[in-house]
Amino acid sequence: MLRIPGMPLLPGTLFRDVSKGHYPKPQSLANVQGLSMLSDRQQPPPLESGGATVDISCPPVGASSIYPPRSGPRMPPWLAYDKKVLCFYAYFKQTLQEVYHAPYLVRKVKIYYYLEDGTLEIYEPRVDNSGIVQGCVVHRQRVQKAPPCDNEFMSLIDLNVDQTVQIFDRQYHITDCDPFTRHFLNTRGITVPDPVKSPCDPTEEQRKRQNQPRSGNLIPKNHPFAQFLKYDRQILKFQAYWDDRTEFGDVRKLELCYYLSDDTIEIKEQHIRNSGRDGPTVFLKRGRLAREFEGLQLPGQMTPTTLLNVLGTNMRNVRYCVDPLNTGNKEIHYYKEKDLQIGSVINAYGRAVVITELDPFTQNYYRQRYGIQDFTPLPIPARADDCAEHRSERQLPPYNGWGSYEDSVGNCISVEPKPPKTDFKKFIKYDRYVLRFGAKMLSTIKANCERIFVISYYLCDDTLQIQEIAVRNSGFLGGEFMKRTRLELPGQERFSCKQPQYYMPWNFFIGSTMSLKDFIFHIVSADEYTLMYMEHHQESFTHANVGLIMEKVKSALQNRMAEFVGSCVPDCTDLEKKRDVFVSFESFKGALIAIMGNQISDHEIISLCRHFSAEKSQPNACDRSTVRAAAHLELKRALWNARDDLMEHFHHINPTNQPFLPESKVRSALRGCRLPFSLELIDNILSILNRNECDDIEVCDLMNFIDVSCGKGCNMLPVNHAFELCPKIPFLNKGRVVNFTCFLRELNLPLNLPAGGEKNHDAMGEGRIMPPSAMSDVDLHKMHEDDAHAA
Repeated sequence: MLRIPGMPLLPGTLFRDVSKGHYPKPQSLANVQGLSMLSDRQQPPPLESGGATVDISCPPVGASSIYPPRSGPRMPPWLAYDKKVLCFYAYFKQTLQEVYHAPYLVRKVKIYYYLEDGTLEIYEPRVDNSGIVQGCVVHRQRVQKAPPCDNEFMSLIDLNVDQTVQIFDRQYHITDCDPFTRHFLNTRGITVPDPVKSPCDPTEEQRKRQNQPRSGNLIPKNHPFAQFLKYDRQILKFQAYWDDRTEFGDVRKLELCYYLSDDTIEIKEQHIRNSGRDGPTVFLKRGRLAREFEGLQLPGQMTPTTLLNVLGTNMRNVRYCVDPLNTGNKEIHYYKEKDLQIGSVINAYGRAVVITELDPFTQNYYRQRYGIQDFTPLPIPARADDCAEHRSERQLPPYNGWGSYEDSVGNCISVEPKPPKTDFKKFIKYDRYVLRFGAKMLSTIKANCERIFVISYYLCDDTLQIQEIAVRNSGFLGGEFMKRTRLELPGQERFSCKQPQYYMPWNFFIGSTMSLKDFIFHIVSADEYTLMYMEHHQESFTHANVGLIMEKVKSALQNRMAEFVGSCVPDCTDLEKKRDVFVSFESFKGALIAIMGNQISDHEIISLCRHFSAEKSQPNACDRSTVRAAAHLELKRALWNARDDLMEHFHHINPTNQPFLPESKVRSALRGCRLPFSLELIDNILSILNRNECDDIEVCDLMNFIDVSCGKGCNMLPVNHAFELCPKIPFLNKGRVVNFTCFLRELNLPLNLPAGGEKNHDAMGEGRIMPPSAMSDVDLHKMHEDDAHAA
């Protein structure tokens, strides 16, 4: 058979040799160098036309042998070069059409040349996350050369370092080879150049620039599994509270647990004993807690990736692309262990959780990690504290004018209206406490200005009532002028949402002018009970507070003291040498008004005059014999004979046998031993018993006073102990004469009087200077009458 050189072994390419007529059977076995092997090779002609010797041991290539004659291996190629492969490192460039910053892609490959059969294989090493198909590029096969030598196959001499070969229309540039290949080629007489550097891949450079962290914001890598292995079962525990002091809320004590293994937070509630809260204690389920809570996200609102250009109507024919910039994605910040400190406020989905204390393990962790040394716990507020009162006032509709304001509020708060609640404690405490003031009406009508009224203020419910006193031939009937009701202060908006302000007791004082039901009244007087009540409650009534009034008078008379003293006592120049100086109310009032004017009211002047009054109340009118007779009468009527028990009781409360005891103990002993005495009779008995300088009562005098066995008591008829036994006449003329000396001593200001003669005057105008021993009660009474006639 004849074969055309360079043609593949295909049907139609072989021709029969017609000149050959002998077909001997060749020998298939041969002994080569002592080895028995199958000999299936044809014997080549000894010489070619060029005279070169053909070496049968060379690989089947189309070129002549590169070895010297008779220097090649004597073994067959498939046995001599078994498992011997030449490895070359190369690259090729792949053009990119849609990448702006990278026009091409450099792909690095390995070219394997198998010496046993002259085949070639190209393999591309796999790179993670490369995005391209890698692996075997050209399967093992004999590769033809590039045109015009495409009738020959690539051989060993076609592959070398720093050479470019074309394989299947792709240019491969060889950059290096392995040490075995370099040694094999050098021993065969082929020079191998030094390795050349591969060009940089533009896509890889761009990827490195994108992944390179910024110099000023280096964020350490977080490895969740490494963090779990390092901090497993390490928990930071904090004591905290949630202030829920609403209308029905309370302060909730909580325990906050921070798990270092995965940065999750769990909050548990600590139920207080007998708090009424039972059941699960989990306040917040374990999980990562976001710093800012903006409400629950809708399904699909937050996704890990963003899709762009979604096309299609069903799920099958849908085309989309992923947004590489992740536009619209919002970074969520979570709480870390550095955010949890004493005093920090944690936003647990809208609930403000305040950290107050740390456990020992947590304190040691923060001391080693952050260098914190101060772990002073914070106090937990209680229910009665006002520091965290967050309730806002309810906005009610404006008052419409029907009924009272309290009725309208009740209709707005409850569906079922209820009557307004009254202050029962205040009603019980101030029942029958009535302040009465005398007033006159201010009007443009002359007849109305002569009318006299009595304003009664009831302290139990803050109501007012006005009565008119009938004046003969005035044309006005006396009686009730205004019914008892509460009155609002003038100048307030009528139809408003705010609660109106009403007249209070401190709004009434002598000299004030007020508008009551569109009538203007001027208060000119007050009864004795009202003045005494206001003096006993000076903290509520500033016009009866003598301390405040004295401070006001002292500041006003600081530089005008001589003028004031001259107005009160015009003829006295040596006032400092006199012991007692008395001035009438009119002179004292005129001097203060002349200097202070409207800065002081009439009520304040009356309070000063009553405080420094020179008038004295009448002495006790109880007769000792009369009171003793009344006491013996009550003892005999009740057949009381427990005098020894009373003595034993006194020995019990007075073990040291003190001769005098306080009045409170004596009073409690008389009532505790059930003596048949009324409260008025006990007061009369205690008022006439002997006392010491400390105002204590003598016990022996009391026992002798109630002793009925001596027979010294006088017989008398039963009398009313409250009024007839010791008549108590009230003292109603207090403040008509002022002790000017006591007033000046309390004022404590220099008089700065001009020097004058040393003459003594018994009477100087309206001021009288007398020694205390020379003025008796009769003379004082006569002086009061003279002042009344002069007025």
